[in-house]
Amino acid sequence: MLEKMFYPESVAVIGASADPRKLGHTVLKNIVDGGFKGRIYPINPKGGEILDLKAYQSVLDVPDEVDLAVIIVPAKFVPGVMEDLGKKGVKAAIIITGGFREAGNEELEEQVLEIAGKYGIRVVGPNCQGINNTHHQLCASWPLITLKGRIAIASQSGTVAAALADWSQDDGIGFSTFVSLGNKSDVDEVDIIEFFSEDDNTAAIALYIEGVRDGRRFMDAARKCRKPIVVLKPGVTERGAKAVESHTKSMAGRDAVFEAACRQSGIVRAENLEELYDFAKAFAYLRPFKGERVLIVTSSGGSGILAIDVLESNGLKVFEADEELKAKLRELVPAHAILDNPIDLTGDATAEMYLNVVKAAFDYADAFLLIFGDPIEGAADTVIEVVRMADEAGKTVVVAFLGGAEVEKEEVAKMHSNNIPVFPTTERAAKVLAALKRWGH
Repeated sequence: MLEKMFYPESVAVIGASADPRKLGHTVLKNIVDGGFKGRIYPINPKGGEILDLKAYQSVLDVPDEVDLAVIIVPAKFVPGVMEDLGKKGVKAAIIITGGFREAGNEELEEQVLEIAGKYGIRVVGPNCQGINNTHHQLCASWPLITLKGRIAIASQSGTVAAALADWSQDDGIGFSTFVSLGNKSDVDEVDIIEFFSEDDNTAAIALYIEGVRDGRRFMDAARKCRKPIVVLKPGVTERGAKAVESHTKSMAGRDAVFEAACRQSGIVRAENLEELYDFAKAFAYLRPFKGERVLIVTSSGGSGILAIDVLESNGLKVFEADEELKAKLRELVPAHAILDNPIDLTGDATAEMYLNVVKAAFDYADAFLLIFGDPIEGAADTVIEVVRMADEAGKTVVVAFLGGAEVEKEEVAKMHSNNIPVFPTTERAAKVLAALKRWGH
């Protein structure tokens, strides 16, 4: 039912503008500049041309079928636009315009929904930042991002979604689809889970939601979903819950109930925006951790200690290296290296040492946390080989790189280009390994 929303063959922008200062211009330009292959119809009462495209005074004047309408007109005009869409046979609409329930205009939003229901139109929004499906080259939103990836991002906050999208572009891993849900008047988190569970371009789903409309539907959809789901839900305090209600008029509900629902339905919950991004990034590209034993290999003793604290406090076992393993490793590392696990190769570590240590200790661990704490050249080639070995054996590898300056940037970029996520701090990488463990359960 949402195919026309995310994979349309034609798009009409209601409220398209020739004025570069207006949102109706920005969104239209992003659809054009993003390389959308389908038909694009600017709708403006003045007609004429906008961005070298023929502009129509009404969607009813468009001679062809329209799959998706993007609405950017003042709220009071939206019901009339929806009537026109219904008469035209449009089945999907994104209402970017604000000024509805979140501003106290519940009746206006209900009117829009009534019209949508009458004509069978699915609605994203209102009060949202649109959608961007990179695999369909459809950016009906802002900013313009075209890098394809595997994470579907859906958020009630447009800025939260945009932040995740920006980070994914900076990392060079991209995303599959960005959806700003706004007020969730129609399309909600359940629809998103159900649709992207079946989307071939998506490997993980990241949700920022401020409330759940139907808890049982939400849990049922999550249980049936074939993709890992990460959720960030604010409003865990009384004051935060009040702020949620004023933002999108969502009911935050009791946090303990929501936590139990997530646990029962296999959803991994993030505590902050950073974790939402990190966990989704990991779930999209890494395998779940199903064993018990973690081996840490590092060039930074302090980073190794930080990792132990995070892992052990999350129920993972950083086992102590026995004499047999230490004997194997002594032949491969400097005499001053510490071999207790973390295996601390110290500041003169090389990428080759990391590879040799992992090979020697491979049968001792179910997961490896590799921490590069210096400008270690060749790290990417080592990690690519370790990941290949781990994939064949059903083991998990998580990588952190920090303190490596320009070498770090080059090596991380190479790992990301090979679909190997890297995390910028030891704690974030360790939390990812713990999340992979929860997902594995």
